[in-house]
Amino acid sequence: MHDLIRTNDPVLISFVESLMRDAGIGCMVADSGMSILEGSVGVIPRRILVDPEQATRARRIVIDAGLEIELRPWKDSDAAP
Repeated sequence: MHDLIRTNDPVLISFVESLMRDAGIGCMVADSGMSILEGSVGVIPRRILVDPEQATRARRIVIDAGLEIELRPWKDSDAAP
């Protein structure tokens, strides 16, 4: 899975999930349970993950929504943007 965004902001998570759903891109929010267990101090951010084959399109949607600063950097193993 491609690590698209890491955040503790529930509004941002919900918004990005909505963007992905509207675009027909499946996504998963990882580490939700860990974020709750650590007491919401913000030490363990939640991660929004998408299929690597949809990563370029998902990143473009996030950028078009004005949230480019929230994106995780590309890794060497990821496809080029």
